[in-house]
Amino acid sequence: MVGRPVSAVCFWTNVSELYGRVGIEARYHTSRRMIPPIANDFVAGEEPATAIEHVTACNRDGVAGILNLLGEHYSQRPPADADTQAYIDLIADLAETGVAGCVSVKPSQIGLDVGVDVFEENLAAIVEAGQQHGRFVWIDMEDHTTTDVTLDAFEKHALGTDGGVGLCTQANLKRTREDIERLADLPGKIRFVKGAYDEPAEIAHKDKAAVDAAYRELLEYAFREFDDGIAVGSHDPAMIEYAADLHAEYGTDYEVQMLMGVREDAQRDLAADGVATYQYIPYGGKWLSYFYRRLRERKENALFALRAIVGR
Repeated sequence: MVGRPVSAVCFWTNVSELYGRVGIEARYHTSRRMIPPIANDFVAGEEPATAIEHVTACNRDGVAGILNLLGEHYSQRPPADADTQAYIDLIADLAETGVAGCVSVKPSQIGLDVGVDVFEENLAAIVEAGQQHGRFVWIDMEDHTTTDVTLDAFEKHALGTDGGVGLCTQANLKRTREDIERLADLPGKIRFVKGAYDEPAEIAHKDKAAVDAAYRELLEYAFREFDDGIAVGSHDPAMIEYAADLHAEYGTDYEVQMLMGVREDAQRDLAADGVATYQYIPYGGKWLSYFYRRLRERKENALFALRAIVGR
């Protein structure tokens, strides 16, 4: 890269100032021109057809796709219902095209902030579509205030579909070890991530070393105790290597999941080595608000994103 290096602080400040000084529509279109690597490298376009094209390209390298329509924290029912229908249509499109891909939904996107009953109704409709078309449905985990209702929803649908759904768990939350003990005998898959939300210190590990240690402990427990698949949601080479060692020791099926735009060479290498590999692929028009919120949740994410953009 030629020219003056970009600092993470400068990057964070520029994005924050951009949000503060322009209107929603203007900042969307202006930002798309100003910071194209974010749109081009981390989000698979705005339309489902474009996202499916991206999954098709991933499939050629042996990598499957997990599609996520951008949107979250809706306080009114109409947008939650609209995104629910969009997921139902997307599942049908995935089945029709025959690509190796599934979907991942956020509880607050399909109505949790409107009401638990709305979330449960909309999730049930998406899971039913997944069953109808033979497509797996992941349930993302959001901040700690949503953990219990999300666990309950997963348990219900894991049993009701005999494992047609998956759940994300976060190693930074101190409660997660007890949670996965509850989940160990359920069908379905569990995705293990370190956690992106800036949670209170009384309920979450704040030190990186503590989070890493918790992540390793959770993986070891899961490979030892789980019968169904494990998803290692990490870009950390050490954790991916540790998962391979655990697989060799316990024989438990697993897959590796990484974000679009991050270590894609490693994704292709893992797939070529016979490791089930999935790319988590956001798409849709809300890409800027998605990226901005990820930065605000933890400033470490700004450094992570910056390395992904300029460290090529």
